[in-house]
Amino acid sequence: MTDSLFWLVPVSSVIALVLAWFFYVRMKKESEGTPQMAKIASYVRQGAMSYLRQQYKIVSIVFLCLVILFAIMAYGFQLQNAWVPVAFLTGGFFSGLAGFLGMKTATYASARTANAARSSLNAGLRIAFRSGAVMGLVVVGLGLFDISFWYVILQLFVDNTSELEKMCMITTTMLTFGMGASTQALFARVGGGIYTKAADVGADLVGKVEAGIPEDDPRNPATIADNVGDNVGDVAGMGADLYESYCGSILATSALGAAAYLLKGDAEMQLKAVMAPMLIAAVGILLSIIGIFCVRTKENATMKDLLNSLSVGTNLSSALIVGATFLILWILQLDNWALIGCSVVVGLLVGIVIGRATEYYTSQSYKPTKKLAESGQTGPATVIISGVGLGMISTAIPVIAVVAGIILSYWFASGFDFSNVAMGLYGIGIAAVGMLSTLGITLATDAYGPIADNAGGNAEMSELGEEVRHRTDALDSLGNTTAATGKGFAIGSAALTGLALLASYIEEIRIGLTRLGETMIQIGDKAIPIHEATFTDFMAFYEVNLMSPKVLSGMFIGAMMAFLFCGLTMNAVGRAAGHMVDEVRRQFRTIKGILTGEAEPDYARCVQISTRGAQREMVFPSVLAIIVPIITGLIFGVPGVIGLLVGGLSAGFVLAVFMANAGGAWDNAKKYIEEGNFGGKGSDVHKATVVGDTVGDPFKDTSGPSLNILIKLMSMVSIVMAGLTVSWSLF
Repeated sequence: MTDSLFWLVPVSSVIALVLAWFFYVRMKKESEGTPQMAKIASYVRQGAMSYLRQQYKIVSIVFLCLVILFAIMAYGFQLQNAWVPVAFLTGGFFSGLAGFLGMKTATYASARTANAARSSLNAGLRIAFRSGAVMGLVVVGLGLFDISFWYVILQLFVDNTSELEKMCMITTTMLTFGMGASTQALFARVGGGIYTKAADVGADLVGKVEAGIPEDDPRNPATIADNVGDNVGDVAGMGADLYESYCGSILATSALGAAAYLLKGDAEMQLKAVMAPMLIAAVGILLSIIGIFCVRTKENATMKDLLNSLSVGTNLSSALIVGATFLILWILQLDNWALIGCSVVVGLLVGIVIGRATEYYTSQSYKPTKKLAESGQTGPATVIISGVGLGMISTAIPVIAVVAGIILSYWFASGFDFSNVAMGLYGIGIAAVGMLSTLGITLATDAYGPIADNAGGNAEMSELGEEVRHRTDALDSLGNTTAATGKGFAIGSAALTGLALLASYIEEIRIGLTRLGETMIQIGDKAIPIHEATFTDFMAFYEVNLMSPKVLSGMFIGAMMAFLFCGLTMNAVGRAAGHMVDEVRRQFRTIKGILTGEAEPDYARCVQISTRGAQREMVFPSVLAIIVPIITGLIFGVPGVIGLLVGGLSAGFVLAVFMANAGGAWDNAKKYIEEGNFGGKGSDVHKATVVGDTVGDPFKDTSGPSLNILIKLMSMVSIVMAGLTVSWSLF
């Protein structure tokens, strides 16, 4: 029965990919509008593809170096599973492919969205949202396809002494392809974030503040680069980011399920625990599709109406997945299935709470952002101060939601027994799966944002009528909020996934010790067989406690990594933006007739500057995220690595929420002024909020979103390098 149900996983993935192709084909049949609209769209498309080609060249070199390292560890020193190098490559490939396909769709959809907005608001929303849905469906489709492919392959080729140990080996091996996905995602997020913000800052500071022209005015040399950046950062980057969150949560939970029932010696129930997260994700795809078809709106809709239109689809999918989850767990007859189903519901609720909290603190429809806009009456300094304060306050609800989610999901899955650690941790993992089960539609709402933003830019540059521009502005403002909500969702899922990965790390330690020929661990006077050792036993064996200097050192290094990483990426944006500002000023100074509309700016030069800046600046922070867990393990061993992951997870999560929400609020405060409040465009208040938005750009689009990948990448690196860590450390 369980084996038969498994085939729902690859079937759901194929359905998602087929529907994504269908939406793409339907979108391509729509008109791009006027020749000028098509021309602008082609500039953006060429710039985006050119950037990705350069990025993939650099990423390929990094991947080659890592594959050689993993091959030496696997085949030379037998410190790793022989499948790891190949799994690592496939994870990176599918993560990059998801981002590429999503971005390709977005670059074709923007002009078509602007053209559809010429007829009605609903027509523009439909094209933008369903094009965004291509991203969502491609991510979940490729993710589940990759998972099901590896499950089938490893079932055929992994041969262990017992069925119980074989399943643990399969799940932990599958988990390692997440490092490839995480590595690709980090490069995509950091590189794309640096690119888009360098262009955005140049367009804002020189175009808006100094020259007094709109952000998307065709006279602004940085405007094409800015539109390109929206695609490479918020579509390709976000797609790669959530691909690895999605796969990581499913695989970590499956590994925890395999470990829990290894200790109980129940092979049948172990298989069910491994299958459950895959099946929940598979059904989530099908129900997300229903929600996608329910998104529509009316003409003259307010911001709240538009948000409600998207909420209808998301909430419907969430409600349906609750019922479907309980049905799946009942069919499987998993131990304690009803309470484990409650853990899935907890994950969904945590995702909704974080999304709503983000919306409240970042949307101009609510008081916090309106008050932030009002602070612009006293100048840029108060805008900065108010935005920082708002971002800090906004961390409270997501943190409390995640804490409640951890406690409740653990409590339910453990059968209200906090001493049942193995099942409790499985509950936390399956809560993360629940949060990401509706990713098909959740990511659609996020990828919608840059499509709508680009549509607004195309409408401005093509000089479409005031009514059309009003519609695209409404879609763009909605996109800013959905983007902020999507970032909040990604960060929240990273917290639960990171915790599940931390638990999975212990299981990888067990396998690492076994590979070294160890059969027993000594705890005091008691010798325990490794295959019978619990999570608590491993904690005692490695002396993992808050008074351990190795754990404390690791925690401080992990917390430091969050701030160091943010500092490096922020400075990278600053340097790249400085080059862009100089270039825009140069063009205004030397190319006569730009500001009068008599000469065309050199858009290609600005695209080139952003590309070079991003490629140059993204390498060091990304490589640092890979190296630090390895060095920590070599110096402080397993306790140090656990401390590193705990410190990075706690500090990184809170810092990421702060940066994403502060940046989103600054952006929408500017939009609120541009709607005609407090003096409107061109006023001193507007200029003050533009400065705030400029500061917030790297917060919300570079450093903040990159942190959730940092959290998971350090966990993945630690898991992959577990064999090396257990074999040797300095202390």
